[in-house]
Amino acid sequence: MTESFAHSTLRPALRQAAHGVDVPEDPWSGFARRERRHRRTRLIRAAMAAVVAVTLVGVQTNVVPLPGWAPGIAVAAAPTALLDAPPRGTLAGDHAWLDMLRARISTDPPVRIDTRLGGWKVGDRDRIQLIYGSDQPGHRVALVAVPLRFGLLTKEALVWYVGPAGAGAQQMRYGGHSEGMDSPVMTLMQAEPDRGGFAVVVGPADSTVMISGDPRYTPGGTLEYQDLARADGSGVGFAVLPPAPLRNEPVVRVSRGNQVLFLGGLGGGPYAGIDPTGPEMDALVTAARRGARGTPLDDANLRNFVESALLDSHLSAAGTTVRVRWSGSERGQAAALLTVQPAGGGVIAYAMHGDVRTGWWTDLGLLLPAEGVDQRPIGWRIRADDGPRTPTDQVRVIAPPDAARVTVTVGGAPPATVTLDASNAGTTRTPPDRPATLTAYSKDGGVLGTTPVPPVEADMAGLPGDSPATRVTP
Repeated sequence: MTESFAHSTLRPALRQAAHGVDVPEDPWSGFARRERRHRRTRLIRAAMAAVVAVTLVGVQTNVVPLPGWAPGIAVAAAPTALLDAPPRGTLAGDHAWLDMLRARISTDPPVRIDTRLGGWKVGDRDRIQLIYGSDQPGHRVALVAVPLRFGLLTKEALVWYVGPAGAGAQQMRYGGHSEGMDSPVMTLMQAEPDRGGFAVVVGPADSTVMISGDPRYTPGGTLEYQDLARADGSGVGFAVLPPAPLRNEPVVRVSRGNQVLFLGGLGGGPYAGIDPTGPEMDALVTAARRGARGTPLDDANLRNFVESALLDSHLSAAGTTVRVRWSGSERGQAAALLTVQPAGGGVIAYAMHGDVRTGWWTDLGLLLPAEGVDQRPIGWRIRADDGPRTPTDQVRVIAPPDAARVTVTVGGAPPATVTLDASNAGTTRTPPDRPATLTAYSKDGGVLGTTPVPPVEADMAGLPGDSPATRVTP
């Protein structure tokens, strides 16, 4: 009776207490619900990423077309000096012809750049822009800016098209292209030995273009050009080339006032050039040895030095005089000072070194007046071992044959005497960044001649005398 009473009394109290206790829910069911939700989210994100990736691959491989309004990542651009200028040439106003050319380019791309993923394709045809187009004797020439696209990547190419005079768009043929170049100048030369050809140069609209033939080195020590170009609009030069092979590569000079924007040769030959085995070359090499001082050069090195000098000066062996003023060695290689003089012209002093193993390098190309050239001391900077264009403070000095002594004057410092050897050659030291002048004296103390030590030129693409650093005449 006591147990029944206790059980009946405690049960309601215990039940009430149990209801008051907060028992946590089973954690597994909550975890399972959250995991199912996270899994659905991950699957959706993965599917979206896969769609985006497939789309990007399709776009990048040009399988999926990208809308014309969609921006791209530019990897190269044509010079703005050409793109921003209005179209030039007689074809600039022929809108029907230009429309046909744009249609032709968009369906028959001129530029094929192979990659592992495919190739570049022409972008928006409406953005194909004429830079220059004109008819010349026997030729129609056009320079066009073509937008290219490779998926998300974009760039512009400047493309030449060439055809017969009056050619329709379908008759125009690809003539070459350039992409993302730094120079605001485009050149094209096409020549055949039996048919002749042409050269065309397009620069900025406010520039002056010169296409020169064979140079003329005047007796006074200046360089004159035979200008082959005639203007074809502002900043454009066109030259008609003869059927016979040119003796030398034409030189292009594009300038704005006193600023030279471009200076270089035109490719596209053929050229008559120099025959190193011809009788004129044999006679030239033989005569060059007369009166040479220093250690004699072997025939191979001398022939290479002479040929390099003629090629650099654009002179032929016939009618040209070459003299070896001095020969010896430089850092274990053959070295020489030559002078080259066309008939009735100025004199070009060339300093060279090298051999058949390492090649030959030009250390000096200096145009001098013909008068008094035999009385001038000539000096050039010795190059460092780490590169032929790296100057040192050492200057090689070659005195004239009858000089008793030579001095070097650096800036406003007193003249310093240069020690000469038996061949009248020596070395001195001058800072590379300071001007220096060499002076030769006779036995009685009179001045024979003076010559500045030229600065080292980083770019030796021009002809001797084309820049103040390669001539002594102002």
